[in-house]
Amino acid sequence: MTLIDPTARIGVGAEIAADAEIGPYCIIGPKVKIHSGVRLVSHVSIVGVTEIGAGTTIQPFASLGTPPQSVHYKGEPTRLVVGANCDIREGVTANIGTADAGGLTTIGDNCFLMANSHVGHDCHVGNRAIFANNAVLGGHVEVGDFVFLGGNCAVHQFCRIGESAMVSGCSAVKEDVIPYGFVVDPMGRIGGINVIGLKRRGFGKSDLQALRRAVHDIFAGEGTLAERVERVAAEATPMVAQIVAFIRAAKRPIMLMRQRGGHNLDA
Repeated sequence: MTLIDPTARIGVGAEIAADAEIGPYCIIGPKVKIHSGVRLVSHVSIVGVTEIGAGTTIQPFASLGTPPQSVHYKGEPTRLVVGANCDIREGVTANIGTADAGGLTTIGDNCFLMANSHVGHDCHVGNRAIFANNAVLGGHVEVGDFVFLGGNCAVHQFCRIGESAMVSGCSAVKEDVIPYGFVVDPMGRIGGINVIGLKRRGFGKSDLQALRRAVHDIFAGEGTLAERVERVAAEATPMVAQIVAFIRAAKRPIMLMRQRGGHNLDA
């Protein structure tokens, strides 16, 4: 039997699993689908064409499925899909997509979105991503698996953040971040690789050494960026090959590395 508090408001047509828990003063729109084991603690608003994956817990004052913050949105029935076993904390917001960009915003499985973080329209967040308090994504951002965003960081629209990258708190990301990179500085520069995150995932010393060499050679070697990438690609391990593929696929500038002394390396 679904546990729905009598103060909750459920729109006609909403699909709610039999074992879901809807706490006090929650609002569920008529086009919302809530899977098994979902728990809305209280004062949660879920509207629009929104789907919440099994086992996800959502804390008070989160607002999911609201219209995109875009002047181009004209009320189309675009969607938001949240994966399974996510932990969505107080005040988190996530918008549905826009019709001209695929019409879909996604958040993967096992993500942890801390208080007041935001996922903009048409963003695609991978699995096991962690957003610290007040981390925010502009529209059309792609976030890979195992990414960690520090508190109060902001990601510019259309940026990509590769798998297992870490962005330090209070950083602005306005360029693509390579997989496994560690972003430092208020205006965002690569400061090395995400050693802590990689160790937590079980990668060994040889993996870290190969990544360090590759990142150094790509960003601090001789020649243009394109030439350096091709040299590294010739002897790439699978993890390094992922960085190479990420750079080759770039449609926006790639975030560069911070030099000692604070000077940026150019491409």
